[in-house]
This record gives sequence, C-alpha cells and structure tokens, in this order.
Amino acid sequence: MYNVALYALTVMIWGSTWIAITFQLGEVPVPVSIIYRFAIAGLLLFAILSLTRKLQKLDRKDHFYTLLQGCCLFCFNFYCFYSSIQYINSGLSSVVFSVATVTNCVANWLFYKKKPSFKVVAGSFVGLIGITAMFWPEFSSDGNWQETLKGVLLAMLGTVFFSLGNMISIRHQNKGLKPPSTNAWGMFYGTCILTLVTLLQGIPFVLDGRTEYIAALLYLAIPGSVIVFTTYLLLVSRIGADRAAYATVMFPAVALTLSTFFEGYQWSSLAVVGFVLVALGNVIIFFKWPLKTKTPLRAESC
Repeated sequence: MYNVALYALTVMIWGSTWIAITFQLGEVPVPVSIIYRFAIAGLLLFAILSLTRKLQKLDRKDHFYTLLQGCCLFCFNFYCFYSSIQYINSGLSSVVFSVATVTNCVANWLFYKKKPSFKVVAGSFVGLIGITAMFWPEFSSDGNWQETLKGVLLAMLGTVFFSLGNMISIRHQNKGLKPPSTNAWGMFYGTCILTLVTLLQGIPFVLDGRTEYIAALLYLAIPGSVIVFTTYLLLVSRIGADRAAYATVMFPAVALTLSTFFEGYQWSSLAVVGFVLVALGNVIIFFKWPLKTKTPLRAESC
C-alpha cells in the first residue's frame, strides 16, 4: 500500500509539472528559472533535514557521485526539458520522457549488468512506433518540422540524463544513503554548476513578478522537486529503477489532459493510437506473465 501511495503521488505531481513549466517560459531565461527552482528546493530540503537531524554525512566519494547526480537530475536534464517545451507541446515532451522506462533498462544493463529481456526489446519497439505516431501530425502538418525535431531530440537527451541520475541514485542507496540527503546535495551541486554555466554565458538574472510565474516557481520547487523526487527515488530503492520508471508511462496522461485545456492540444486519431501504443509498449515490458505450474502427480490407490 505504501508503494501505491508513493506511485500515485509521483504520477499526479510529476504529470502536472509539465504545464507549470510553460508558465515560466518568456521573460526569464531558461537556465535562470531552473536555478531559482532548485535553489529554493535545495534550501528548503537542507532546512528540513537539519531541523529534524536527518541529514546524512557523505564522504568525498559520495560527494563526487552526488555532484554527478546533481548535474544529471537537477541541472542538464531540466535544461533540456525546459528548452524542448519552447519547440513542442509540454504534454508531448512528457510523452518522450516516458521512454525513461527503456533508457533505465539500458542503463541498468550498462552499469549493473542487468541484461534487458525480450519483453523489454519488444515493448521498446512498440513504444517507439507509438511515439512516432503521436508526433507524425506535428511533422506533417506544417513546415516547422525542424522545430519539432529539435524539441523531440532535446526531450530525449533530457531523458538520458534522467536515467543516468537514476543509476547514481541506485549506487547511493546500495551504500545506505537515503534520497532526501542525496537530493539536497544534488540540488546544491546542480544549482552551482548551472549558475556557473549561466554566468560564463553572460545570461542576465532577472525575475518575473507575475503571479503566474511566482506560483509556478513555488509549485515546481516544493511539490515538483522536494516532494516528487523524494517519492520517486524512494520507489527506485523499494521496487527498482526499471519498475519505478513505469510512473513515467502514466503521467503523460495527466500532462496531455492539462495541455488539452491550457495549450489547446488537439487529439487526432493518430495521436490517440500513438499514445495507446506507448502505454502498450510499457505494459509489455512490465507485465508479469503467470508461470505455469505442473500438477503434482498423486499416487494411485491400490
């Protein structure tokens, strides 16, 4: 029941963060909005852990891996996702992110020698066909297919960074480090790295005073970062990275529903078929086929 609660919370919050990101695009440069988000989230997480005396100590090696995790989970992946939404619909960007079920399996194979099964290969193939179907109207409807392609590739790159961060989280938890502590340090390091990159690029630090921007920032920082990354990484530790990534299959439904109301996303018949195929591909990956059991032989009576 605890796993179900973690899963439901992760899906609902993460599914709604995509539309919140659209309220941050505009006056404030993309990296600056990400810096604000994780600076607030990191400070809040450090404060909570310090007050409750639950901030774990990390050694030098732990800090190095937490730095890498921060770059993957709280820096470059969000830079990619925020940028992708400048080219494609936020709901469609979340659909690309559902490929995390596949990239997590591949990363598990590369880093932890867990070879993907035939189900993973078959499900991945079906899912990729589904994604192609969903984006086909975007590529064929007008002459802006190059913009759509940029958005898809950026979302894919963000998904790869996300999976790499998941693998580092598994390393932390195998060592007994809990997600709240590693997340706090990861947000700190990710914010520092992105701040350095932003300063080197000469990007100005400005703040949008609109109510929509501030509300979206606080939502993304607290529920969308402090809470959801903790619940998701707890799922990773309890049920594994590949099964936890199944949450990424469900929240595109939430994201696309919100996008329909707020962004005017139009559901074509091909898009519906594509979404069903994406979900079906992930079901194929995670569905557990019942094992056939042999009926025990009974001794005949004399």
